[in-house]
Amino acid sequence: MFPIRTGLNPEARTEAGQGLMRPLGPADLADCLALDRRALGGLWNEDQWMRELAEQNRPGLGIWRGAGLQAMACGWLILDELHITVVAVDPALRRLGLGRAVLAGLLALGQAAGARHATLEVAAPNGAARGLYAAAGFKEAGVRRAYYRNGDDALIQWLRLVP
Repeated sequence: MFPIRTGLNPEARTEAGQGLMRPLGPADLADCLALDRRALGGLWNEDQWMRELAEQNRPGLGIWRGAGLQAMACGWLILDELHITVVAVDPALRRLGLGRAVLAGLLALGQAAGARHATLEVAAPNGAARGLYAAAGFKEAGVRRAYYRNGDDALIQWLRLVP
């Protein structure tokens, strides 16, 4: 059994008290799709989200406030690497620390599962996300030209997870 899905207290609260942070699972499909549409313009379809939420080597965390999912972060564990696939925050709630909290939680889960590095791609023009990742310690390691559907370049970023 993958320790990330079972190792996080489902009642754990984020440090700043932004809401309830808990692992994401298949039952959260509709909420993930809705936040994806609001925050990312529909990055993934229903089948992609179901795979992301169901596979054991794909940890995901969400922050819940009131009735809905307000922030989420997901990744893939590949050997000793956590590849972060999505970090999203409801546009109406940005700049409140939700992204920082859910990213920190995902990095901690990856590290607890044996990841020694984390990597991600971020759109070059996305200054807010780049600032979030820089604050977490990520460093730029390369560029994927015209990586995104709209033609934007992706900046490849890496972080060494210290034991």
